[in-house]
Amino acid sequence: MLPVSSKLKFWKWWLLVVLNILFLLAGQTAATLLGNFYYDQGGNSKWLSTLIQTALFPILFIPFIFLPTTSSSSSSVNTSSGPSIAKLTIIYTALGLIIAADNLMYSYGLLYLPVSTYSLICASQLAFNAIFAYFLNSQKFTPLILNSVILLSFSSALLGIDEDSSGDPADITRGKFILGFILTVGASATYSLILSLMQLTFQKVIKKETFVVVLEMQIYTAFVASCASVIGLFASGEWKGLAEEYEGFFKGKASYVMTVVGVGVAWQVASVGVVGLIFVVSSLFSNAISTLALPIIPVFAVIFFHDTMNGVKVMAMLIAIWGFISYLYQNYIDDSTARRAVRDATEISDASIP
Repeated sequence: MLPVSSKLKFWKWWLLVVLNILFLLAGQTAATLLGNFYYDQGGNSKWLSTLIQTALFPILFIPFIFLPTTSSSSSSVNTSSGPSIAKLTIIYTALGLIIAADNLMYSYGLLYLPVSTYSLICASQLAFNAIFAYFLNSQKFTPLILNSVILLSFSSALLGIDEDSSGDPADITRGKFILGFILTVGASATYSLILSLMQLTFQKVIKKETFVVVLEMQIYTAFVASCASVIGLFASGEWKGLAEEYEGFFKGKASYVMTVVGVGVAWQVASVGVVGLIFVVSSLFSNAISTLALPIIPVFAVIFFHDTMNGVKVMAMLIAIWGFISYLYQNYIDDSTARRAVRDATEISDASIP
């Protein structure tokens, strides 16, 4: 039987996991639907859509100022000396620039694809993350994980060759659909790389065990990404059309402001969940939970945006769910094995005490 202190740590760990899962699922679903609403009601700026995915990072200072700044000790983590400011600056700047490029690709994908198709293609990110996690984070590549990778890749491929997937929005040509498909797949791969690089940073560079480091990484990388997006907004000339876009938004000016702010807040909530799950579990698990939201989003898209759900989309969604369950079952096996090992070690220790 586990000692009381071990049980408390176990339940505290699961509480953090569940809380971050809720942040990720709620934030990602709301952000994707509101982002589609922005385009559907007359919004057209890809750089503004990119910017608002990170621009509201200052709201993260609210929980940041209430959390302790000292790291907890760990026998497996050396916290005696932290990384230099110069090293962290380089890491956060590089990650921020990659995040900005990734957000831009997602913005194009959401503009050129029906939201249901977009969400299902994003399921490929788990397959990419499994590969990156294997090489960068020493993640196990079990038969169940491999099965998940194959299924999610096949799910995305189905949508890529589906002639009817590009037929939902009347003003989206086949060429734009193909571009949106390619950029969304590229964004999914880049997003997976970002998660693995974040986990590698936690493990090899930061080496701390407080939630403060999660917020620090999110704040600093979002700041860099936002600066890059502002530069892109002005360099592209899209800023000139924002006033007209604001005036001509189909649902009105107030709705325009609420939509833009809502997307920004939702992405920050989701980002905290993403980075939090990387911190307490792994990048692959974080991406698996992110994938869980993807089959949910098309259902809401059909309800709110009247997206069509043809047979290919339904099949792709079922395959994506199957792939996710395959990964989740592997995680359940790993968790059960780890708990059994702790219990056996405790029993041996207790038996050795006279």
